[in-house]
Amino acid sequence: MARENGIPAGGWALVDVETSGTSARRDRVLSLAAITLDPAGRVDGEYATLLNPGCDPGPVHIHHLTPERLRGAPTFDSTVPHLERMLAGRTLVAHNATFDHGFLVEEARRLGTTLPITHRLCTVTLARRLQLDVPNVKLGTLARYWGIPQAAAHDARDDARTLMEVFRRSVDLAGALGLGLPVVACSATSRAYPGPVTRVPCPWRNPGRYDASVGLVQGTKIAITGPTVLARADLARRLTDAGLDVMNSVSGKTGLLVANPGAASSRKLEYAKDTGIPVVDEGTVLRLAARVIAGVVKSAPESIEVVTVIEPEPAQQSPQGTPKPSTPSRPAGPWAGRRVLVLGGSHVEATVMRSRITQLGASPAINLTAGVTDVLVLDGGVGDPRMPKIRSRGLTVLGMHHVDAALGTPGDLDPADVDSASADVAATRPEWTPIMMTPGAVIDLPAELTQFTINVAWSAAPAQVGDVDVLAFELGEDERVLSDDEFVFFNQPVSPDGAVTLSIDGDREQGIAVDLRAVPAEVARIMVGAAVEGRTFGDIGALSVGVDTTETTIATAVCDAATTERSMIIAEIYRRNRRWRLRIVGQGYDDDLAGFAVRHGVEIDD
Repeated sequence: MARENGIPAGGWALVDVETSGTSARRDRVLSLAAITLDPAGRVDGEYATLLNPGCDPGPVHIHHLTPERLRGAPTFDSTVPHLERMLAGRTLVAHNATFDHGFLVEEARRLGTTLPITHRLCTVTLARRLQLDVPNVKLGTLARYWGIPQAAAHDARDDARTLMEVFRRSVDLAGALGLGLPVVACSATSRAYPGPVTRVPCPWRNPGRYDASVGLVQGTKIAITGPTVLARADLARRLTDAGLDVMNSVSGKTGLLVANPGAASSRKLEYAKDTGIPVVDEGTVLRLAARVIAGVVKSAPESIEVVTVIEPEPAQQSPQGTPKPSTPSRPAGPWAGRRVLVLGGSHVEATVMRSRITQLGASPAINLTAGVTDVLVLDGGVGDPRMPKIRSRGLTVLGMHHVDAALGTPGDLDPADVDSASADVAATRPEWTPIMMTPGAVIDLPAELTQFTINVAWSAAPAQVGDVDVLAFELGEDERVLSDDEFVFFNQPVSPDGAVTLSIDGDREQGIAVDLRAVPAEVARIMVGAAVEGRTFGDIGALSVGVDTTETTIATAVCDAATTERSMIIAEIYRRNRRWRLRIVGQGYDDDLAGFAVRHGVEIDD
């Protein structure tokens, strides 16, 4: 295992947890395993234990941890000294690191302590960055790819050992390709802009406004304004734990506003006064929360009928006004199945060539990854520091004349006319090859597809271009947010309904997870975008977009047209004729993050 490529001086702490459910706030850790590696990848510590959570263990059919097995096991507090020793000075590594990290943080919080986790690395993100030839990035799939035996999936000890071997091989490959590791600071999702409390999805249906004659009902939407005795985050947590939906703004759906006597006038107070939203003080709301009335669990919205197609948007209309039918599309053309990296040239030249590569059926690449089959060299590209690695891997090296020839003839490349010949990947590409989309293209999402993530990646490091923020808006029919809480970004990473969630697991990767089952009927579309701080999208270059499920990648795209713009609409998920559709947009704007939010109806405080 290489000693370069951004490996931290303290080494790594690989962790796997098995849990009673998926919510770190609600569920508990049942078993835990940790392995520490020094910077050279050598094991220097190992720890594993079952844990008694004091609650129902949840999906026993997955983790096989029955109440009988957990009876007599230690509680989480016994693990804290071990974890403090193993995590201190090291980078946490986990497969889906947000999940494991979140559970560790919450278990420690319940004990009134914190764990020394400052940075983490997600091996799911690392696998995506490498672009391995796999249908998905599950731990078992990666183990099979690397030829690693896996004795007992969902056993924390065995999963940690499997993770270690996958991680070692992945780091070595990243070093060979010159790819940086996706280490992210654990505070990266909580930068203070503009400083609201963290949103937690509420499982209860909104009962409407608080009625003193009835009492406070679970699911009631509550906002807080002005100074509080408890820290605002602690107050919000106590209300959330009681089953209330704590929001950061007021709207027509807000059922109660919390404001202590003497609170200065604010937009929230003025709105509550104008619209008749009840206002109570902090002590009153805590007393009401202590005897909260049981709410009604949210049910899934009416199903949406969908069929997979791809077409330009808007669809052409027949004389009768019905959409013109279209057919499914997978990569086709003389370069189908290839992944081509463009080196050199100006921003405009590289953009044009990536567009032409797409016309040939190939997928443009933005980094030298394991999936790259060909490299197109424009002016100045020969001096790119990645060229030695490209030649050592035997990749096909192309010039612009190869693209011109391929566009002019139906045949493939003449192997004698390139630096080295790659395999006929078009003939052997797997059945799970994703749909390749260009800006403006639309697909109707498959009927069974209810949960997916739009993953966005770029090649330039933050130190070179400033912070890039991927974000999302839940929009009504008027294409504006229903309230400020429907703006999902780094400091508000979950929408009020839990349908949209931001994940940040790399310095050049962010994702927007979507659960169509939780999208309220009043939300007409979910818009996914990005904004860059300090520079422009011309400085960043192309954005790589993947529409991923846990099983496979549904579609890919490259958004490449922006130059001086600082914000961009990447994709939209919207309802049309009882169908959920996905459109790749790639439209840039000169707005910064705040201006981009205002454009979509968010009110930004000074």
